[in-house]
Parts: sequence; structure tokens; C-alpha cells
Amino acid sequence: MTAVVGGPPPTGDASGAGRYPSRFRASGVKARHLRAHVLVVAWLALALAAVAAQESLPVARWLAVHMFLLGAVTTAVLIWSEHFAVALLHARIPDERWSTARLATANLAVAGLLAGVWAARPLLTAVAAVSLVAAATAHLVVLVRLGRGALGGRLKPIVSYYRTATAALIAGTVLGALLATGGAGGPDRYAGLRLAHLHVTLLGWIGLPVLGTLFMLWPTVLGVRMRDRTTKVSRQVLWLTGSGLLTAVTALALGRRWPAVAGLALYLAGVALAAHLLARTVRRGRPVSAAAAWTLAAATCWLAVAVTADLARLATAPLAAAQTAIDALLPVLLVGFVAQVLIGALTYLLPVVLSTGPRDRAAVRALLERGWQARAAALNTGVALAALPLPGAAPAAGLLLAAVSGGAFLALVVPVLVRGGKGLPSDADGGSRRPALWGTAAGVVLTVLAVLVANSGGDPAGPTNAAGTAGAGSGTTRTVAVTMADMRIRPARVEVAAGTSLRLEVTNDDAQRHDLKVEDGPATPMLAKGDTRVLDLGPVTRDSRAWCTLPGHRAAGMTMDIVVKDAAATDTAGHQGHTQAAAPDDHGALDLSADYSAGWRPRDAALAPAPGGTVHRVELHAAHTTVEVAPGVKQQMWTFGGTAPGPTLHGKVGDVFEVTLVNDDPGMGHGIDFHAGSLAPDRPMRTIQSGERLVYRFRAEHAGAWLYHCSTAPMLQHMGNGMYGAVVVDPPGLAEVDHAYVLVSSELYLGTPGSTAQVTRMRQNTPDAWVFNGMANQYAKRPLKLRAGERARFWVVAAGPSDGVAFHIVGTVFDTVYKEGAYLLEPGGAGGAQVLDLATAQGGFVETTFPAAGHYPFVDHDMRHAEAGAHGMVEVSG
Repeated sequence: MTAVVGGPPPTGDASGAGRYPSRFRASGVKARHLRAHVLVVAWLALALAAVAAQESLPVARWLAVHMFLLGAVTTAVLIWSEHFAVALLHARIPDERWSTARLATANLAVAGLLAGVWAARPLLTAVAAVSLVAAATAHLVVLVRLGRGALGGRLKPIVSYYRTATAALIAGTVLGALLATGGAGGPDRYAGLRLAHLHVTLLGWIGLPVLGTLFMLWPTVLGVRMRDRTTKVSRQVLWLTGSGLLTAVTALALGRRWPAVAGLALYLAGVALAAHLLARTVRRGRPVSAAAAWTLAAATCWLAVAVTADLARLATAPLAAAQTAIDALLPVLLVGFVAQVLIGALTYLLPVVLSTGPRDRAAVRALLERGWQARAAALNTGVALAALPLPGAAPAAGLLLAAVSGGAFLALVVPVLVRGGKGLPSDADGGSRRPALWGTAAGVVLTVLAVLVANSGGDPAGPTNAAGTAGAGSGTTRTVAVTMADMRIRPARVEVAAGTSLRLEVTNDDAQRHDLKVEDGPATPMLAKGDTRVLDLGPVTRDSRAWCTLPGHRAAGMTMDIVVKDAAATDTAGHQGHTQAAAPDDHGALDLSADYSAGWRPRDAALAPAPGGTVHRVELHAAHTTVEVAPGVKQQMWTFGGTAPGPTLHGKVGDVFEVTLVNDDPGMGHGIDFHAGSLAPDRPMRTIQSGERLVYRFRAEHAGAWLYHCSTAPMLQHMGNGMYGAVVVDPPGLAEVDHAYVLVSSELYLGTPGSTAQVTRMRQNTPDAWVFNGMANQYAKRPLKLRAGERARFWVVAAGPSDGVAFHIVGTVFDTVYKEGAYLLEPGGAGGAQVLDLATAQGGFVETTFPAAGHYPFVDHDMRHAEAGAHGMVEVSG
């Protein structure tokens, strides 16, 4: 039989179209469809208006996308999934009042979400998200209940697509709310959750119902018999796409790239299987609606293209890069796939549902198909131009073409909805053409204007002044280079003297678009990668903040503090009477909340077991090495073995260490001093020049945690730039523990090694940070991990060069303290310890057992040090 949307076998009319069951042609159902599609058109019109406003309203691009997807497409899917489910299951039509209530709740929730994000009202956003989840859950319940006791049919499995898609909408709403309200966490987690949100929404909520509906809509549009394998293939496709999507979204949310690749591969296999069946359904002859057929075919092809490109990018790049890659695919998914599916489905379905008979249906269809070849060619050419990496104005021209095509179709739909599918005569007097032609012309003009405004941009040389005039300061001007990337604004803090005229030179180094809005001050337009704008704040007299206005970006950490300091306390040398970017040694506070660079790894704090034998031979190379010492901050360090601190040496009392020092530094001499050895320093600790080697041999006669460091003067500089390390000599009879760690505390001085500015800070003991194992905040980013009830030993060495350490773990009491070769506390006693206090160059260890699962911070209890990088975390699992 001819494939239709359920009910008894349809009869054909002159056009070859299947006739809908009479229960869908009742006036009440028809009126509800009409009202609902007016909502769809209204959301589409609002989306176009938002596109036109995106230069003056930075959040407008986000609003346009979500008005289109959450507003127009979600409304359409809610309408048609219920409609088709009733037909496919031969079920009773649900109560109209409840269907209307669900649709109204969903639309009000979407409006609340958009308003909450636009006005930065997290509570409103959260309430609206809960309302949308409630509406989606109610829709899912209806879809499930429709299947109970229904007669069903050969296409009954397609309803499972709608149920799965509704579950995807619920998941997508929850993820979107987390992103918009700041619940996504830092940049690493934000990237994964955003990718999960995009995939579950585009491929789940929209992709699955489209694929399912095509199994029965495609043969109907073509006017051919459904293939016998359709039911079996539809089940296979749902298994592949559903399980693949679940795997991919879960993996992305957890930050696991390769399981996500496997999930997307399954999804793509499902799309390919569906496309193969649809292609084999095509036959010679005239389809019922050529416009709908070609549009739906093109949309399916773009879905396959987008998933293939997404899969390839995810397989070859980390999540942060994949996040920007899917942004580049949005024109393909939103316009090529989603918009074309909407256009194709409405082109076929509106005449069927809203018309009163064959003649009326033919007239409505003729109106909606007017100029479809030109519109389809423009839209698909536009998608190709926007998606391909073409230079110049090609992407903007592509979006213009696609927008004109979409606006033209929208203008054709309006008279159909206004007349309710009635009174569109097919006579030759042009009565039906006038409103269509006028509507098409108006739609095209408005769309062109919208796209031109959206892509016009601003004056790149025209900075905005918060005070109303450029450079209205009192003679002191400071320019700060500001970059935006990886969900961070750097610097995160700018300090200026009161009255200083501040200019921010803002550059977007990210593939994502960003802007910068200053509190009660100017804002940049939305900046693409590489774009730069200057914000002139004028004389700054009070503290303020700046942030990216895109939804969720401020909550995820894209903020900057502008702090006014007393002029006497702020060094303004070099900024009098002229503008100057920050010099390399002009260091403000580090942004310890930022993330380390992609590919960064923390230093392994675990103490490796002492090697076998009694003689330990080691070769250490002295060299200059550039390493990441703080989040996003790379610094040239002077190193032993390529790391700062150098490698930890481990042995037992009586072992011999034979260390060969090789000086690979082309311009500087170095030596080495092992505190664990007892020998005259004249020869073994002498300075060797570039290319020379020195063998340093000593016997470890005493247990303890010992420092080694460069012995070349000035030692303050050599040690302050990283030339130090630890030697651990186990006490006799040392008990085994579940975990043993080594933490070397030290100070961090940024800037050019040996420069006047750096050496001055060393002498004044004003470091940029205090650190454990050479990197600020590294174990807060990557906690040490163990299980509840396990015993851990922490060896600590204070390398300085000027400060000691007060090592403390929050939430625990030390039952063992070993300091400078002696036990101060051993297990079994009545007492406990809270801190291992070490002066510069001292060492020891503490032991504790973690009682329960949780997060236990460890710090240098000198709070200046802890708040400036000397802290980390022990993550204890159950």
C-alpha cells in the first residue's frame, strides 16, 4: 500500500497524494495545527530579527540560534511527533486541552530561558529550564501511553524515535541550563558539556525524529510503495543512532574523547543505513511534491556530511579544538539540515493538513512550491559557501543566500496560515498570487537587510570611551593588551593608579566568538578569531569588572577585575604621558584559576621505589628549559635533568650515589651540592663550564629528606631559577605505606632569568608565587588520588631559596612526623601533629590515613604562600 501516516489504507487523489485519516481533518484539530504553526512562523521571524541585531546586542547570535531551535523547531517537533504517533499507532487523539497546555508550557519555558539568559538572571533561567523539562516529560509520557492498547502498524517502531528524541530534549535542556548558569565548571569541563549539549540537541532531539519520520514520509512524498524492509531497517537505525548518541554524549560530558568518537561512528553508520534505504526507494516518475522530495534529500545529505566532518575532527583534535570545529559546522546543521527539513516537511504537510479538499490542496501546494528550484539552489549553495574554508566574504555571501531563501519560503507560508488553507483559488486572475508575491518581496527585502546589518561590523578604529571622550585622563595613560581564549580573559586582573586613563587592547585568540563588556562602561562588538578592538575607559576612579556576555561564558570564568590602587602605591614609571603595553617583567597577580595549556601534565609526585643494588648512577644535564610554571604561563628555567625541581634520587642508608653532572648550558657555568653527602666541597662542588663533565660521588650515611642545588654563585639566582632537587634516604626499618609522595616547596620568580627586575624581587623576597614541585596550583588542577583507609607518606623538602614551609593537610591529623633525621612523633602515641614545619633547606616526612572519601586540601599554612600557588588537593575515593 502507499505509505501514509497511519489509519486505514488511504485513497489516492488526482495528484497521487495519500489522504489523511478523517479524524485529523476535524475542525478542532485543524485549528490547533494552524495556531501551532503560527507559533513556528513567529519564532522564525524573531530569529531573523535577532540576526539583524547581533552587532548592537552581543547575545543576539545566541538568541537567534535558540529562537530557531528551541522555539520554531521544538514547537514543530512537539506538534508533529504527537500527530504522527497517533496515526502510526492507530491510537485515540489525546485530549486537546492537555496537548495545548503542554505546547504552551514549552513555549513559555523557552521564552523564559531566552529572557533569563539575555538578562543574566540565573534563577529565571533555572525555573524556565525546569518548566521545559516538565513539558518534555509530559510529552514523553503521552507518547508512551499512546502505545498502550493501540492497534499499531508496521511503522509502529518509528514512535520509538520520538520517545528517544524527547529524552534527548530533556538531557539537552539540563546540560544547557548548566552551561548558562555556571554549573559547567572550568574550561575543560565546559568544553565537554557544551559538546554534549550540542550533540544531544542537534543529533538527538532534532536528528532522531527526522530520521524516523523519513521512513514513512519519504515514500509518501515520492508517491511510491514502502519497501518491505522498512520496519526492520528502522529498528536497526534506531539502535545504531540511539546507542551511538548515548555513548557519544556521555563520553563528551565526562571529557572522554575516544569513546565519543566510537559513539559518533555508530550514529553515522545508522544515518548511512537509513540513507541507503531511502535511496533505494526512489523510482522514476513524478513525485507528489518535487520540492519536498529534493529538499528532504538535500537535508539528509547535509546531516551525513556534518556528522562525518564532526567525527573526523573529534578523532584528530582535543575537545577544546573539537568544540570550535562544531561551531564551524553549525551552518551545515542549522541551515543545511534542520532548516531544510523544516521547509521540506512543511511544504508537503501543510497542504495535507490545512486544506479542505483536492483542489484546495493543489492550490496551497502550488503556492508553497513557487520558485522552489531557485530557493533550494540558493540555500544549498549558501550552506556550501558558509561551511567551506573560503577566503574573504564568501561565508557571509553564503549566509546571505541561505537567509534570502529561508525568508522567501517564510513569506509564502504566511498567507497560507493567515487564510487557514482556505480561499486560495487556482484561477488565473492572480488573486492567490498577489499576497504571495507581496509577502515574498517583503520577506526577501527584510532578510537581505537583516543579513547585511549582521555582517556589517563596526569601525575597527573607533574605540569607545566610558567617560565620553578619548584619552581624557590627567596625563597618565596605560594600555593593557587583553586576550581571550580557552574560556579565560588574560590578564584576569589589571591594577592601575586612581585617575589613570586605561585603554584595553582586546584581542580574541579563540576560534569561538567573544566580546568584552566593562561594567557600567564600553563594550566591544562580537569578535571573531584574530579580531582586535580598543576600549578606552578614560580616567579610572573605582574598581570594576569586565566579562564576556555570551551565555555561560561569564559563569565559566571569562571575567576580569579592574582594581584601582592608591597612586603612591602603584608603580607608574614608564607610563607618564604616553601609552605603553605591559613589559615582560611587569607582572601582576597570576590567574591561578585559569587552566594549564592543552597537553600539559603535572609532575608525578609519587616517590619511585629505591632502585636495587647499593650503587646508584645518575647523569644530570644542566640546561636552560622552557616549562609551564603556572596556568598559561611559560618561563625559561635553569634546570637539572630538564625539570625544576630536578629528578628525585632515592636510596637507603649506606648506598652510594655516583652523579655525573654534564653542563649543556652554552653560556654559563654550573656546579652541584648534595646536602646528603659529607665530603670536602673543593673539587666535587666546583663550577664546570659549558661542555664539561663532573662526577660527584658520595655515600648516604644518614637518613632523611635532603636538598641538592647548584653550587655556583650567585646561588640565589641559580636556585631561584630552578636548580634544586631532593634526595630521599630511607630510615632503617621504614614501614611500607600504600602511597608515598615527594613535594619540594619553592618560590617562583617570573621574568627574564638574571634580569634586574627579577633579581630585585629575589633580593626583596617578593616572588610571583610559591609552589610545590615547581608549578603553581598543579595539584589543585590534578589532585593526588587514593582510596579511603589507605595510608600515605608525604616527603617534604623546603628548597627556598628564601622561605621555608609549614606543610598541612586539611581534614587529617599526622600520626607520624619525621624531621631532619629524627622521629618527632610515631604511631601508637596519644599525640598527633598538624604541621610539618621546615626552615629553608630542611626536609622530613609525615604520615596519615584518610578516614573517608572526600577532597582534602594540602597547603603551606603560611596563607600568603597558600593563596599564591602553594596548595593542592588529595582526592580520596570510597
